Amino acid sequence: MDTRNPLQDERLLPPTEPTPGTGAAMFWQRAAQAATVGIFLLLFGAFLELARVVLLPLTAAFVIGTMFGPISERARAHRVPQWLTALLVVLLLVAAMNALIVLLAVPVSDWAGKAPEIGARLKDKLSLLDYPLQWLRSLRDTLNPGGDRAAPLDLGLSGLIQPALSLLTPAIGFVTPAIGQLLIFFGTLFFFLSTRVQLRRGVAILFAEREARLRVLHIMQEAENNLTTYFTTLGVIYFAEGIAVGIACYFIGLPNAGAWGALTFVLCFIPYIGPGLVVLILFGAGLVQFSTLTHALVAPAVYIGLATLEGTFITPAIIGRRLTLSPLAVFLSLVFWAWLWGPVGAFLATPLLTIGLAVATELFPRDEPSLPD
Repeated sequence: MDTRNPLQDERLLPPTEPTPGTGAAMFWQRAAQAATVGIFLLLFGAFLELARVVLLPLTAAFVIGTMFGPISERARAHRVPQWLTALLVVLLLVAAMNALIVLLAVPVSDWAGKAPEIGARLKDKLSLLDYPLQWLRSLRDTLNPGGDRAAPLDLGLSGLIQPALSLLTPAIGFVTPAIGQLLIFFGTLFFFLSTRVQLRRGVAILFAEREARLRVLHIMQEAENNLTTYFTTLGVIYFAEGIAVGIACYFIGLPNAGAWGALTFVLCFIPYIGPGLVVLILFGAGLVQFSTLTHALVAPAVYIGLATLEGTFITPAIIGRRLTLSPLAVFLSLVFWAWLWGPVGAFLATPLLTIGLAVATELFPRDEPSLPD
């Protein structure tokens, strides 16, 4: 028989009240930690912006070097010196950039020489917008009767050209970057690939425990494999898409079809923004070349069909679930890096997200649920 007093049973006693001030102290401690992290993130973002001139080519070189890492490893397995592989990669990139500039220089110079003729042609073709523009002016005057009517609503030819010129200026700055940034990029890429093995060993030595060293090496290897597999696959898909666009432009009648195909291949690596620019560029080229607006819409319509087919069926079927990135994560990464570093940041958004995903997967592995017996 149990002779214990029920009033003395710990399970029946009321829970101990917290010490006064403990909850408030814990709250302020967590708030201080959150504030410290927030201040660090703000300062780090400001540092990325202030050091953009140096960090942008360095980051691009590290990303491109990581992507070519497995190729350098295979060349090293066949007793090819690392410096020779690095030199060949740099020369290949220089040749690709020169080829792209030469292809795009032909239509740009042609349009620059025929600027007055193209302007008059566009003015005639955009005359069908006179009625909608007049309706917009009437709507503006109705909604803002006391406004300044002396400044007309400039949505005609000049209103379309000025935004185009404002977009053309940063595009030219992207195509023709500073010589110093190019030297930093190619120099960093060459030395990164030529000392790749030594760098991996140096990073691993920074950690004392053997398990930590193995984890760091595995993270770097996984990032290289994911980045190479992902962008090699996308490169093949976008290359085929660029060829299809070039062939379509040739049969539609657009001159310099090879340039439009090459531009499609490059811009497709920028999510969301790149395909939109391809549509606008093809529409502008068709508007300049063809006599009717319907004919000018053929090339953009063909590309939209190809892009829809590629994004809906081809890419998901080839890449699979393992390397599929969240559309929300891709969009947020694109917004952040494009806002911070401009067009080059938009190009690097997906590679940086892929590397971050590989690191997060290794540091925070998913616990697979065990099946019931």
